[in-house]
Amino acid sequence: MPGGRLTQQERQQIALGLADSLPYAEIARRLDRPTSTVTREVMRNGGPIAYRADLAHRATERRAHRRGPAASRGAESTSQPHGRDNEAVAEYEETFTTVLMASGLSKMSSRVLTCLFTTDAGSLTASQLAQRLQVSPASISKAIAFLESQSLVRRERDERRRDRYVVDDELFYQATIASARSNDQLMETARQGVAILGPHTPAATRLENIARFLDFISESITRAAEQAREVLHAKPAATSNDAAHARPDHG
Repeated sequence: MPGGRLTQQERQQIALGLADSLPYAEIARRLDRPTSTVTREVMRNGGPIAYRADLAHRATERRAHRRGPAASRGAESTSQPHGRDNEAVAEYEETFTTVLMASGLSKMSSRVLTCLFTTDAGSLTASQLAQRLQVSPASISKAIAFLESQSLVRRERDERRRDRYVVDDELFYQATIASARSNDQLMETARQGVAILGPHTPAATRLENIARFLDFISESITRAAEQAREVLHAKPAATSNDAAHARPDHG
């Protein structure tokens, strides 16, 4: 599988694939590239509707020029905890951000969420987020407001009375329940349309089927979330080496 940066010809093939409504996986297969490479390329350059090969290629060249030697030295000076590889972590964060964007989040909300998920503490202040992402406090504030509204982050005060933004084990559960509730609202609205459009009409039948589908999905999601909730609190299983170290030495 070839590595390195995408060529201008490959970007043109991506643009043609998007014009033909091909899925990212199929475009990637034709290029012999990872799907994540194509997804990231499209999402960081306007998305599937606005992507243009020439603009994407020029934007990549500008980013590479801006990074330059000084940026490389700065990245090297920032050591990662636990012996992590700086470049591998940066690549993973970019991939995670791209996947979140593909799920419907804005770029800044995705970057903030990725930053919180990949921080061992699972919490950062607004100033720490702005510093890590090299953006303005206003950008962080807007992204956080949206993420809070979706139950994807929560706010708490630390000992210095600063707001910290947190992702924890319960947030995925809460976000899943919130998603189920949004389905409930759509289901109720569809059922209102049945009465207005007249029972047994084609339009009413369509809306009733949508409502029944959403009712089933919402109930299934809620039940599955309750059953799987404890998974979010599970600790890593101890390895045989861990167990050996934990045993007292009676020798």
